[in-house]
Amino acid sequence: MLSLRFICKASITHYNTLRRAGSNGLSSKGKRSMGLQIREGSSAVSRSLELEGGHMMRTTGIALLVLLSVAVGDARAQSWAEKMFSVTDHNFGTVARGADTVFKFEVTNPYKQDMILTGVRSSCGCTSPTLETADGKAPENGQITLKSHEKGYVVARFNTRTHVGQKGATLTVGLGGQYGGEVQLHVSGNIRSDIVFNPGAIEFGEVSEGEAKEQRVTVNYAGRSDWEIVDVTNDNDNFEVELLEANRTAGKVSYDLVVRLKSNLPAGHVKDQLTVVTNDNRAENQRIPLIVSGNVRPEFSVTPAQLVLGEMKPGTHVTKKIVVRGKEAFKIVDVDCGEDCFEFKKDSDEAKKIHFVDVTFRAGEAAGKIQTPIRIVTDRDNRGATCVASATVVEAIAAPAAAESPVSETADSGAVRTASAP
Repeated sequence: MLSLRFICKASITHYNTLRRAGSNGLSSKGKRSMGLQIREGSSAVSRSLELEGGHMMRTTGIALLVLLSVAVGDARAQSWAEKMFSVTDHNFGTVARGADTVFKFEVTNPYKQDMILTGVRSSCGCTSPTLETADGKAPENGQITLKSHEKGYVVARFNTRTHVGQKGATLTVGLGGQYGGEVQLHVSGNIRSDIVFNPGAIEFGEVSEGEAKEQRVTVNYAGRSDWEIVDVTNDNDNFEVELLEANRTAGKVSYDLVVRLKSNLPAGHVKDQLTVVTNDNRAENQRIPLIVSGNVRPEFSVTPAQLVLGEMKPGTHVTKKIVVRGKEAFKIVDVDCGEDCFEFKKDSDEAKKIHFVDVTFRAGEAAGKIQTPIRIVTDRDNRGATCVASATVVEAIAAPAAAESPVSETADSGAVRTASAP
């Protein structure tokens, strides 16, 4: 049994994109329709568009001008709509059967007016398109309203379980509202029938920070007796891959591909791709992508995540508390923000699941806004949490000058005196 163990490293592969070319059609009886419906006796212009045998009269020039003006208008409409998309073509390259293969077309509204994505349809069953909001959710009513500079996505999912071979699809995105129109996106790729991933992706799901976790994918091949996987590459140091040749018989090979998340992987969403490299004869078939995804939950949390200290006068100070929580009992080793105007006081040096920290800010003489991250370091392999503190130092207002007391003049002597306070 062959066993390989290695850390993934690789460069990124770029693929070429394909566009479908349009074609002109012929109407019945060998007459070119030109996109117009022609009925006998409908009008003088209609009757003049064609003669017996398809000969055109001089009014063809007028009809062509009309068609040209309509085409120019459609092209302009298409142009403003296409500006909302960063790309309109994507090539999935060569993928294995059963592999999870998804691409998101980003949509941004660069205009002042609201734009509405009303839906999306595909020209081929090999690709299933959907709309997705900026936070990764499906729209409630099937439509997405994008205000100025807001984003959304058109998600194209390649159906690798039900289709094989070279496939391509045109995705038509509908735009509604005041400015209606359509935008066409294009996807293509080659789904190999001789290589199958099971499952179709590495899905780690929810993982706690500091937790080492592994997932396994079986790679099955049917074809050449000398076929093999020669490498698995990636540019992410947080993955470790082990490749085991599980079985090899006449024309069939099976591999177990084990992917491990390292325990030092930082909290956050994981979305990456491994590349399975084979010894196929054709270069375009030698690199097959495998998606890796998951979500690393932070081990610690800080409340509030945004510590707002408000407006402060020079020379004044304020103290507020933050709460640090962990899933296991822990000690706070250090609290720091890199600013001399902050002081921190822990409530205890003992290990426990909840700690309180006093945060004191002393306003200096310089006016302005201060915003800084506060880093809490624990005894759990130096892992910790972060919150952001902000304060604004305002200029001191000078005390108003003493007002002069009102004066009055006596009727008898004409002398002037200061009026006494009531």
